[in-house]
Formats: sequence, structure tokens, C-alpha cells
Amino acid sequence: MKTLTVDVAIIGAGTAGLAAYRAARARGARAVIIESGPYGTTCARVGCMPSKLLIAAAEASHAIDDAPGFGVHVDGAKRIDGREVMDRVRRERDRFVGFVVEGVENMPAADRVVGKARFVDRNTLAVGDETRITARAVVVATGSRPAVPAMLEGAGDRLIVNDDVFSWETLPRSVAIFGPGVIGLELGQALARLGVRVVVLGRGGRVGPLTDPVVRDAALKAIGAELYVDPDARVSRVARITEGVEVDYTRLDGSARTESFDYVLAATGRRPNVDGLGLESLGLELDEAGVPRFDPATMRVGDTNVFIAGDASNFIPVLHEAADEGRIAGENAARFPAVEPGKRRAPLAVVFTDPQIAIVGGGYAGLAPDTFEAGDVSFDDQGRSRIIRKNRGHLRVYADRATGRFLGAEMAGPSAEHIGHLLAWAAATRMTVASMLEMPFYHPVVEEGLRTALRDLDAKLRTPQAIAA
Repeated sequence: MKTLTVDVAIIGAGTAGLAAYRAARARGARAVIIESGPYGTTCARVGCMPSKLLIAAAEASHAIDDAPGFGVHVDGAKRIDGREVMDRVRRERDRFVGFVVEGVENMPAADRVVGKARFVDRNTLAVGDETRITARAVVVATGSRPAVPAMLEGAGDRLIVNDDVFSWETLPRSVAIFGPGVIGLELGQALARLGVRVVVLGRGGRVGPLTDPVVRDAALKAIGAELYVDPDARVSRVARITEGVEVDYTRLDGSARTESFDYVLAATGRRPNVDGLGLESLGLELDEAGVPRFDPATMRVGDTNVFIAGDASNFIPVLHEAADEGRIAGENAARFPAVEPGKRRAPLAVVFTDPQIAIVGGGYAGLAPDTFEAGDVSFDDQGRSRIIRKNRGHLRVYADRATGRFLGAEMAGPSAEHIGHLLAWAAATRMTVASMLEMPFYHPVVEEGLRTALRDLDAKLRTPQAIAA
């Protein structure tokens, strides 16, 4: 058996694992990174990048559909070539994956271990039957995988997850998507705009990551104008039939429907890849998902020499957070036991639907009741938004009632990916609403809608008792 003795062993070569490796090496630690699957991050292979490639094709298609609203007409019928669409998605996806793989392969060969790791004890990992690694500290960065509820198993071989979409050679005729979260909404709208018949069915009433009921309703209204979305559907049957899958469900208007689809897509969340690591043998406190309890400031598991980062932590499953968590975990693993809190960024989440969705600072759900005021703007009549025919959605901004400090926002509207960044920067620098209103706003731009919401919020902060009355 081959044996290795290192300072830091990192399990998983995704975004968090690679960040942990770089951080540990930067602090002079001897580090190895262990991977049991193909190199290439979730983002590059089956997440951020291929989904945005599909969305880009859908936006091109929608621009043609929307052109008559500007008085611009396209002669002849629009033609969507599904094979060409998916060929570009796969080709460009492979290019992004290639960059990641190249980066990993440029690491010293001695730092790369191939195989499935399992804890023998807190300082020892067995990698298959061939290698044993002794480490002063261990970083778990094993990522996540799609979670598929048992209810959908009736779809048989026509049940797919988002990973499968990006291997399609052409577009299907119809898809039933279960889960109106980020993945379900993005893929559902994109496929619908590319001519696929789509329904999106959920449970519990959530729409994407939104928690503010006003913004949620505006997003549902806008997206629901293009395809059927029911965030709290009553589904009674999912069954494989000769030509695909049959789904029995009750619509929002109370009507019972039986519809057939080529595929059922499970966009019902993700599960951290922590099973099979032997964590249960380490005497750690595990949550209901099997994830060990950890400190988000240091990424340290309890009082141990084990750290966790990225999707494996089941904390904030977005790429830039995974990179930050990996960096924090790697730095602390390298200097263990001298563990220090790492720098975390202001929370920011973006959904690339149309209208786009953005949540800043933890959003509405992260606010303590009766401690804040909210300012509003609807984009229905916002000037620049009407000019570009993107006048759909709503923005709410929040501030501390006592200090006027900006706390966060939820938005469904045009340019949310950009406005979300401005607001995240404002939250990170602890700006007040008054100081935000001192910043320049050009005319005519969508950001003037943000100014309207901030003015509304500022007025409420100045006279809260009058507003309450």
C-alpha cells in the first residue's frame, strides 16, 4: 500500500476543493487533492455555464418573438434547430470544462490522488485499497448531486436531472419540470422559449429563492405569462407510458389535467455528497442531511481538524461562496490549530430568468420582524424598462428602522444581475439609504427604478409613524 504524509488533504477537486488547495499551498502547506470522478467543476460541467448557454439561445429566440412590439417584423417563419442549439451548448461547455481540467493537470502530479477517499480516523484517509494518507488537517469539498423524490420514480427511464439536459443532442417536444427553484425556472423558461412545451410544478409555494411575498407574486406573474408554473401543485400520478410520461395534476383553477411529456425533469434540490466518507465513524454531530456541524466563519467542524466547504456544507450553494469557503477552509487547515474567522462577502444570489431575480443581504427572510422598513418600485411603468419592453417585476429594498442602514433587497426585474451587485456593494460597505441616494443616477436607465424604491424607503424611515398610521 502506498502511504503519504501531508499537512492538508482535500477531498474533492471542484470549486471549493481547488480554492482550498491553492490557499493551503499559498501558506506553505504540503497539500494533496483527492478526486474520484472526472475533473471539472459542477459549474462548468452541469451548472452555471451550460445553463447560461441554453438561456442565451432562448433569449435570441425570444428577441425575434418580441421584435414586432418595436415595429420590427421578420419575414417568414422562425426556425429553431435543436441540434444546432445543443451542439453549441455542449461545445462551449466542453471548452469551459477544458480550462478547469487544464488547471488541475498543471498541478504537480504528486499533489493529485485519484480514487474515493474514506476516513479511517480524523487524521487518516484510505483512498481505495491502494493509498493511505496521513494529514494534520482534512478539508471535505465533495460537492453535491441532484436529489430526486420517490414520487417521480414512476417516470422510469424518462426521469432526468439537470445534468442530463446538457447531454441532449437535440431538444425534446415537451418536459414536465418538478421544482420551481433556480434550476427549474431557468431551464423551464429557456426550453419554453426554444419551442418546448413546458409545465413547472412545485410544492410549498416557493418561487426561486424569493421570500418576499410581493416580489414572489410579481415574478410568478411575469414568468407565468410564458409558461404554466404552479408553485404548490397537487400531483396525483407520474407514470411511464409507451410514448413518454403521463402526469396527473390539478391546475390552479381547480381543473384536473392528465398530460403526457417526453421527459420529467427533477429540479427538486441537491444533496451534499457526504455519504460514503465514513464521517459517522468520527464521533461528529451530523444534521439530517448527514453534514457535520461546522462554524461558517471558519468552516471548522466542531473542535476537530476537519473542515468542510462548498456544496458539501449544504450552506450557500453558489460558486463564489464555494470559492470563499474553500479559501477559508484551506487557510485554516494549513495553519491548524491556529484557526481564524475568514472574510465572508455580503450575500448575493441571482437567477437568470426573464425577469431576472436577485436577492441581497439575506433578503426578506433574513430580517428581524418590526426592525426594518421596506421601499418599493414596480417596473410596470419605469421609463427605461418600458423603452426596452422589459417593464415587468418588482423591487423591494430594506433598511434598519433605527439607523437607516441598508440591509438588503429582493428583486424580480430587468438588469437584476447588475442592480444586485450595486446593492451588494452597498450592503458590504454598510451604506445608509441617505448616502445611497447621494450617488449618481443617469437618465434614462433602469437604475432610476432603484432610486424610486430608495426614495420610498427614505420617506418611510423619516416618518415611520405617519406611514404606520
